[in-house]
Parts: sequence; C-alpha cells; structure tokens
Amino acid sequence: MANNVSEPLFHIVKRDNLDRKKAWMIRAAAIVFAIIVSSILTTILTDDNPIKVLFTMAGGAFGTLRKTMVTLQNLAILLIISLALTPAFKMRFWNIGGEGQVLIGGLAAAACMELMGDRLPAGLSVPNWLIMVLMVISSILAGALWGFIPAVLKAKWNTNETLSTLMMNYIAIQLVAYFVIKWEVPKGAGKIGIINQDTNLGWLPQLFGSKYMLSIVLAVLVTIGMFIYLTYSKHGYEIAVVGESERTARYVGMKVKKVIIRTMLLSGGLCGLAGLLLVGSINHTITTTISNGQGFTAVMVSWLAKFNPFTMVFTALLIVFLGRGAGEISTKFELNQSFSDIVTGIILFFIIGCEFFINYKINFRKPAAAAAHEDVKTAEPTDAETQAVEAEPTDAETQTVPDESMSPQKSVASDEDRVEETVAGKEDDTDDSVH
Repeated sequence: MANNVSEPLFHIVKRDNLDRKKAWMIRAAAIVFAIIVSSILTTILTDDNPIKVLFTMAGGAFGTLRKTMVTLQNLAILLIISLALTPAFKMRFWNIGGEGQVLIGGLAAAACMELMGDRLPAGLSVPNWLIMVLMVISSILAGALWGFIPAVLKAKWNTNETLSTLMMNYIAIQLVAYFVIKWEVPKGAGKIGIINQDTNLGWLPQLFGSKYMLSIVLAVLVTIGMFIYLTYSKHGYEIAVVGESERTARYVGMKVKKVIIRTMLLSGGLCGLAGLLLVGSINHTITTTISNGQGFTAVMVSWLAKFNPFTMVFTALLIVFLGRGAGEISTKFELNQSFSDIVTGIILFFIIGCEFFINYKINFRKPAAAAAHEDVKTAEPTDAETQAVEAEPTDAETQTVPDESMSPQKSVASDEDRVEETVAGKEDDTDDSVH
C-alpha cells in the first residue's frame, strides 16, 4: 500500500547561535520594512509622497527644540520603567505590573500634593521641601508595595506572577479612578485638573532652567546604576543565577525567596519613581491614563534589548520616535488618532516579528525530483569513486612483506651460487675422465 503522507512544506528549526551583527541586520531590515509599509498605507490614504511622510515622522520627534526635549523626556520615562522591569525579567519573574506600579506611585505623589497643599485649612502650611521629600518616599514605597505583594505570593505559594501582577494593574487603575472622583475640581468634572496651580506646592524643581531635564538626568543615573547593579554587584549575580535555575541557586546556598522579594521591591520602587516624575514634574495631575500604556510598552523595550541597560536606550528611543512620528502624521494629514495607533501597531509588529527570524530559521521542502535525484546521488557511488576504491590497495596488501627476489643482496648471492655450481660441474667431469 502506497504511503500517501507527504512531507510538510517547510520546517521551523531553532538556530544555534546567530552572530550579533546578523541579528542587528535583521532588526534593521524589519524597521525598514515597517517604515515602508507605513508609508505606503499613509500614501494610499493621503495621496502624498512617501518621502514626505518619512520627513513628517522625523519632524514630529525632532522638528523643533521643544519637540526634541519632549521626545527625550518621554524617552526618559519609558527608559526608567524598562530598567525597573529588567531585574525581574532577568530573574525570569514576569512582572507585567509596571503599569499599575507607575499609577500607584503617581497616586501617592498626588495624595501628598493634594492633602498637604491648597486643601489644608487656613493657617496651616507644610514647607514645600518637606512635601517633595514625602512625595519621593511615598511614591517609591507605594510602587515597592505593589511589587511586594505578587513577589510574596510567588515566593510562598508559587502563584503565577504574570496573572498576579496583571491583576494588580486593575486594582491600581480603580484606586486612581476613585480618588480622581473624590478630588475632582469642579465637582462633576471627572478630573482633578492641575494640582496646586496657584502655589506650585509639590512641583518638583527644574534642572538647568528646563522642566524637561529632571527626568532626563534621573534616567541617565538609573541607567548607569542598573548596569552596575546587574553586572558587578552580588545581588545582580544572584538574580542571574536564580534566572538560570532556582535549583542551582538553592544548591549553592542562595535564599531564592529572599532574592525574589528583594528584586520585586526594587522593580516596583523604580516604577513608583516614574510615577512620581509623571505627577510631580511633568503633568502635575493624576489620571488613569497618565502613563499612556508605557508600563506595557516597557516590557517590549526590555525584551528587545535582551535586558541590557545601555541597549535599552536605543530600543526605547526607537519606540518613542515611532510613536511621536505616527502622531505627527495623523495631525499633519488631518487623520484621527486611530490612524496613529494603526501605524504604531504596524511598526511594532515588524519589530517584534523579526525576533522570530533571529531565533529560528525556515527550511522549505525541496521539490520531489530534486530530492529524488539527491537521494540517488547519495545512494550510488560515482564511477570515479568506484575506480578509486578498486585502485586502493587493501590493508592485507599494504601489510605483505616485500619480494626478496628484488633485493640486491639476494641477486648477488644467486650469482655466487651459479659460479660454485659451474666449478663443481667441471670438477666432476675431470674425475670421470681420469677414471
């Protein structure tokens, strides 16, 4: 009975180790294709030159000094959140709760500004420096608490950290929504508005005379500090070992539960710092969408950078550039915000999808005729191979003793024997004649 099962059209095979240069070439090609597809889509909808669309994207991110500073500020916030998630990811603790940790840190900062600012009864006042100190402490502690809860659940009862951190996001969103309604100005507005707009109490100071520089400077410091922490500290080494194998970490004497909880406290605390910057330095208000989904975007930034703090600078810049460029396109060509999201989604799809081709390769099925021809070639030796095999001496032949008749000594001895036989024959003839 004939076998009707056909070979699959292609096989997906995991790559051993792809050269880093080739990997970055694949990523660069993915970005180019993403921009081309986005440009074609925009051209179809706007009837404009795709080159003009590309320049519009660049202008949206770096067109003016103010746009450049806003881009760098957005980069700083996204970078801090990405760096905050990195220790947990390197430990193979999938902290998807960055969004909630940022929100709860921002809520803590907003609470300090609200309760110690203009809402205080007449005659009572709190020094601005004390409000800012309390904002910093409360934001970091709130974010750390939001990371501590799923860490304890994981360490004690081995719960799924992806689900627990994700659920904490929704709790944080609802808490922020509750206090927005509680503090709304005016009543029924559904939003708080600018907090302490008249007194600027709790507004974090400006650096170098710019309201954008505080976030940028802190992002630089956090990037350097995180690189040192993960690369050269004992805690960073423990994180790497636990990420590779918890069993190995326990075998060498590491307290895995302690490492998990400590790392998540750090992760949540840094996310809380990002929330502090969003409320106290950039927006001076709190909403449920103040982080604009950067807690989830940071997951992709950290993953694309392979958890390298310095590489994250470039991946975060790419994401921010594409986002602001897409927004500029929708504004310039009078398209709605949904189009900006579509363009961003297309670009992110290509960027994420390219990682598949970095880790795997596709081997397509060869045509039946070519496959059969190759099978015949491998099964039957060629004429040249047959002649080579026949010409080759066997092991027995190569080990035989050389013919002694060809030896010079043997030929000389044979000549001497013939001479002696001739002499002996003559002597016999002489004896016969005498008799």
